[in-house]
Amino acid sequence: HQIVRGLVAVAEELGVEIEYNQEVREIVVENGRSTGVRTASGFWPADAVVAGADYHHIEQQVLAPEYRHYSPAYWDSRTMAPSSLLFYLGVDRKLANLLHHNLFFDEDFSQHAHEIYEAPQWPSRPLFYASVPSKTDPTVAPAGQENLFLLIPVAPDLDDPEATREKYYSMLMDRLEKHCGHPIREHVVYKRSYAHRDFVADYHSFKGNAYGLANTLRQTALLKPSLKSKKVSNLYFTGQLTVPGPGVPPSLISGQVVAGEVLKEIK
Repeated sequence: HQIVRGLVAVAEELGVEIEYNQEVREIVVENGRSTGVRTASGFWPADAVVAGADYHHIEQQVLAPEYRHYSPAYWDSRTMAPSSLLFYLGVDRKLANLLHHNLFFDEDFSQHAHEIYEAPQWPSRPLFYASVPSKTDPTVAPAGQENLFLLIPVAPDLDDPEATREKYYSMLMDRLEKHCGHPIREHVVYKRSYAHRDFVADYHSFKGNAYGLANTLRQTALLKPSLKSKKVSNLYFTGQLTVPGPGVPPSLISGQVVAGEVLKEIK
């Protein structure tokens, strides 16, 4: 979040005006060039368009069919990195035997991986990650309390009803209470879950993925979706589904590369 704040601060210092809550519904194209974007409130002209939203969403929903380079079959054939089931928790007591970062690899790694990539399904006995930032930063929780989140890597494109989320919450609580050696459930004062349908609702994330394309040989470097549209000369893409790949640093690098290309375009 501090990276976002930093980017906003630098942009505003340079005179950029940021329009919030303006979801782009259409990239308008004339004679092979984008003339701007359309939102619910009107048309915004542009010399070049940089799409930082989910690549699949832009190509398949925001661009007209004749300007799409990648087909639905192409996207369906992609191997996606995992999605995640997350729980954000506030606990009104201190938690024993936990550090800031905790990896619970006490179950079968190969089985969990198989249930992500080979036979996509909810994992039978998942590995998980627990982050307790209040262990190192006392400002993120009231005195004597803890702020934590739990993350289970899961296959993309799964249904995630509340009953399923609660099943895994109970499973993680059992393991955490055993590890910590004291009750936790009864001390949870804040709880929020986040999974596939949230990634779709908030980010139009393809198949509810959390980490973009899997890093396979056939999906690396130039074999990833292109930074530049093949059919709209001044349309560019950034983010985790294009070059160089998933993660915050690579996504920032994609923006840096595209910025250089846009400068060439408009000069």
